[in-house]
Parts: sequence; C-alpha cells; structure tokens
Amino acid sequence: MPFMTQMQAARKGVLTPQMQAVATKEAIKPEDLMALLAAGTAVIPCNRNHATLDPQGIGAGLRTKINVNLGVSSDCADFETELAKVRLAIGMGVEAVMDLSCAGDTRAFRRRLLAECPAPVGTVPVYDAVAKADSDVTKLSVDDLFDTVRAHAEDGVDFLTIHAGLTTAAAQRLDKSDRIMSIVSRGGSLLFAWMRHNGKENPFYEHYDRLLDLCLEYDLTLSLGDGCRPGCLHDATDGPQVDELITLGELTRQAWERGVQVMIEGPGHMAIDEIAPNVTFQKRLCSGAPFYVLGPLVTDAAPGYDHITSAIGGAIAATAGADFLCYVTPAEHLRLPTLDDVREGIVASKIAAHAADIAKGLPGARKRDDDLARARAAMDWEGTFALALDPEKPRAYRESSKPAQEDTCTMCGKLCAVRTMKEASKARKPEE
Repeated sequence: MPFMTQMQAARKGVLTPQMQAVATKEAIKPEDLMALLAAGTAVIPCNRNHATLDPQGIGAGLRTKINVNLGVSSDCADFETELAKVRLAIGMGVEAVMDLSCAGDTRAFRRRLLAECPAPVGTVPVYDAVAKADSDVTKLSVDDLFDTVRAHAEDGVDFLTIHAGLTTAAAQRLDKSDRIMSIVSRGGSLLFAWMRHNGKENPFYEHYDRLLDLCLEYDLTLSLGDGCRPGCLHDATDGPQVDELITLGELTRQAWERGVQVMIEGPGHMAIDEIAPNVTFQKRLCSGAPFYVLGPLVTDAAPGYDHITSAIGGAIAATAGADFLCYVTPAEHLRLPTLDDVREGIVASKIAAHAADIAKGLPGARKRDDDLARARAAMDWEGTFALALDPEKPRAYRESSKPAQEDTCTMCGKLCAVRTMKEASKARKPEE
C-alpha cells in the first residue's frame, strides 16, 4: 500500500496503528477518531521516521494536550541539561516537546532528542537555518530554508512551526499599526527581516506547495505559526493578528486538499475577556483546525509569575475550544528555564488543561477529582498524594510540618472539619 498521511488514511477508511493507539488512550471509538482526522479537526503528529514515537491525538473531542519548549542557545548550549528537561517532561506526562535550538550543533541535539523522546517532537526550521548562517538571516536562500525543512523531516520531527501567513501584505499592514511590541515571534521576526532585506515574498507562502510536498512525503503536521501574535495586551486582537489568521485559514484549506494535517498557533498575550471570542473566530476562520496557544498570558504585569498568568489564560482558552497548550515557565521573557522552572511550568499547564477538560465535560475528566475528594474525606493522605497532578509537592509540604494528630494537618489540628465530622458521625445516635 502506498504511504499515506494520517488524514489520507482516515479519508480512505484505513485504521492505522497510530489511530488505534490514540483511540485507546482517549477511550473513543476508532471510527469517531477517523472522522475527526478526515475532517481536519484533529491531528496525530507522527513522522514516519520517528521510531520511538508514542502517538498522541490533538483536537476536538480529545483531552487538552500540553507542549514543553526547550533547546540549546548561544548562551546555554548544554545538551545534557536540555535532555534532562525532556526526561522530566515525559515523566510528568507531557504530550509533546518542541526543540527550539538556535545555535551550535542543532542537528546532533535534535537527533538525540528524537532517539529518546516518545512524545511528538516539533521544531521551527527557520531557527536552525539561521543558526547555520551565523545568525544572519539575510544570507539564506529559498533553497537553504527548504533544505533545512527536509533535514528536520528526515530526522523524524513530527510537527513544524512555519510562519507562512506573514506575507508582504501583512508586513505592510504591520508597519501602519499602533503596536507597542511589533513582532514578538522569533520565527516571524526572522522571516520579516528576510523579506525586507530581499524585497521578496515570504518563501513559505510563495512556495507553499513545495512545503506541502515535504509534508506528504513524511506525514509532517504543519503548525501554522502566528508571526503577528500579540506580545502584550495592547496589541491583542488587532488588524495584523486577525489579517494573518484569515491567511492561515486559507492555507489550512489548501493543505487539507492535499491531505496534510494542520494545527493553528494562537495568541500569547490577551485580556481575559478577549480569549473566548478569539478561540471562536479562530475555529471559524480556520474551519475547526486544532488550536495551539501560548498561554495566553492574561496580564503583562507579572514577570517571574507568567506560569500563573498563562495557566489562567490557558484554562479559559481550552474551555472555549483550544486543543493544545504550550507551557509557560516562571522564567518566560527573563532567561532559559531551569529544571525547576520547567517543573513549575508543566504543573501550571496541567492544572489549566485538566480544569478545561472538566469544564468541557470530557468523559472521565472528573473521576480523578472525585476520587481525590473521597481520599480527603477518608483522611487518606497517601491516596491524596497518589491522585494529585503533582504528587511530590503536597507530600513535601506535609512532611515539612508534622501534626500532633496524624490524621490532620498543622493548619487546623484537632479542629479539622473533616475529623470533627467523622467523630460526630460516629457518636450520632441511631434513629428510633
């Protein structure tokens, strides 16, 4: 049988091993999953060359998934530290990893990552291309950019962030806007600089069919990047963001015509009241394609706590229909995150995703909460820890402050309401 993408297979009624694995994880019927894949409202990023892949589904009707960003840079190029972050993320149940390496031997790192990472792996090829050009994007030819995409595909990368919607027309509109932060997307800014220096159209937009050919060859999932995403509240839901989103919708439908899987990347900073409407019009403009958001961060005024600001926005976005949350750490905008930063970012995103799945009424989403409530009611501390989204922290808190009454905690001691009610229930006289 000729090689097919997951979308092509679903349209032909072919149940792939990846589809079966995802259907089992999500506890849905394989035929229901195939219908989502065929329509483009769900994706399974799974490059045919990613040998260690444990496939994940992202999209409508599926659990909200979490992505972790990492990678080496010119200032921090320690492979082992970044790979330790990968192991931590996988151990904490993260469903995807993005390698944002932009300096040094990026291919060596990428190959090591893919060799040991079972989660889908994403990259931004333009970072790698610029790294090989000594950080000078103007040196790159169109072929240089596409050769880099092919290298990532050959290595086994499952999804690619490509800022194909940042066209020359979009760049002109951006020039006329009243933005404070202009372009904050690293990939978007690099392509903007390339376009301005060369006086040419975005190569990924102009040669989009060439990109789709590569996607078909390896079953790459396109994550269409939002080069004009807002980098602060002031810039949210403005003309450049919305205009680019319209283009991304057009590119999505072109990809679907070829059988290529697509996700859409969404805003990074946005006031709370704008989040749900943004998700709604993204889904409408992009025909229901899975939505992948960075946060959104709901205030610009909390550097050092952006894992919290993003978790608030992520919970609202996912409840409104976003499918994929990119984690944000406390170090966002400040430094490359440490292992502790990564842990904090993952937990915050897991809380947001879980809260949204409960709100969306996904089957079984509340079971963990109900089981944990029963453990608390029984004053079963070990059961409580086992069911926690992050078992280590509550266990450490309890062990750091031992109560006189073993069945209580040092907050209430003998006045614990749960303990009081258990004792009162025991003393209650039988009904006559």
